[in-house]
Amino acid sequence: MTSRTDALAAAKLSDQGHPSAAYTPRRRAGMLFILFLVSTSSYLDRNIIGVALEPIKQEFGVSDTMLGLLTGASFALFYVTMGVPVARWADRGDRRIIITAALAVWSLMTALCGAATTFWQLVLARVGVGAGEAGAMAPAQGLLADYFPPSQRARAISLFMLSVTAGNFLGLAGGGWLVQNFGWRTMFLAVGLPGLLLVPLVYFTLNEPRSAAPSEVSTETLADVLKALRRKSSYVLAVGAMALFFAVAYGPLSFVVPFMIRAHDLPIGQAAAIYGACTALGGLIGNLAGGALTDRLAASEVRWLCWIPAAGMVGVCLLYQAAFLAPSTSAMIVLLFCGSLISGAAYPPMYSLLHAVCGSKRRVMAVAVALFVGNLVGIGLGPLLVGAVSDLLTPSLGAAEALRLALVIIASALAPAAFLFLGAARCVRGDLEA
Repeated sequence: MTSRTDALAAAKLSDQGHPSAAYTPRRRAGMLFILFLVSTSSYLDRNIIGVALEPIKQEFGVSDTMLGLLTGASFALFYVTMGVPVARWADRGDRRIIITAALAVWSLMTALCGAATTFWQLVLARVGVGAGEAGAMAPAQGLLADYFPPSQRARAISLFMLSVTAGNFLGLAGGGWLVQNFGWRTMFLAVGLPGLLLVPLVYFTLNEPRSAAPSEVSTETLADVLKALRRKSSYVLAVGAMALFFAVAYGPLSFVVPFMIRAHDLPIGQAAAIYGACTALGGLIGNLAGGALTDRLAASEVRWLCWIPAAGMVGVCLLYQAAFLAPSTSAMIVLLFCGSLISGAAYPPMYSLLHAVCGSKRRVMAVAVALFVGNLVGIGLGPLLVGAVSDLLTPSLGAAEALRLALVIIASALAPAAFLFLGAARCVRGDLEA
């Protein structure tokens, strides 16, 4: 009891003098909502291509490997290369302006995907989407960490990460309906152009806390930042685990709708709506529960920031593999829902762990490096590996069974991710930094 009381007292003490003291709870909530809308637009524009893979494959006559290139590597190319320099800028500059500009770029490039007349034009437009979205997640999380005190951070992140659920649901359910009724080009135009309407709202609503506290701007060189992060074993292990997690999140899960079409004979609109509902409801419950649970448990034992995602990796691995192997559509739906729930619960402690050990002046860079590695492996290689394995097995197994086995194989990457989080738990106490 004493240790828990001391931990709670320490958390309250760390809240004192924090930049969040300049904002009322209502103001914090408003800025969180704006960042939620921005991130929702990001995940919508990033993932909506998944529902259009089958008609794109048929129109351009490309293989699953090329679909993996379109879904992952083309997006990741500039997403990961731009992420670190943008984060360096964000650790020193006005994050509000960075997020506003990024939103304008990826919304416009998403709309241009709908104007592509060749497969390679579509690939180039996806490269542009990735370049824009490089300026979103890390600066947004940096602002959240300043808007909310440390004792409320995991809960704020859990609410923010609901944007993943919202973006995926809108992309799957709405995108599937648009593709089925109006075609995939109309779908890209319909989701890209509304993002431009958010641009003035973001610029005039968000606030940069550094404008009132210039001393909070980082003066460390990039080499110093990377050296400091590399010395923190828990950070390095967490980044490795997140890379494997993203490989599944953007690999097998990018091909779920095509899999449901091929293996379960569902029309594209129905497949997208079913999968969208699974991820939306599961992610909603999981994110909220994961954030509340993390704040409660980590207040008395910081290692829960590692233990919760470690357990989640094991659960998600088994549930997703069972879903892909399920003989019936109903069983697959239940298992996908449970996997989405546990996956959603793992997000808040994962990002809270990064914030807990990185140090306030290198916060954006710490998230950006994690996303650089995670997305290079996850977005860049995950879908490509699924497509390549599927193409390799298709001659002997057929398109449906080849894709099924490819999904099961790549989903197993979550098992070593659990071990990396357990390794991070052994050293996180010594790596803590305000």
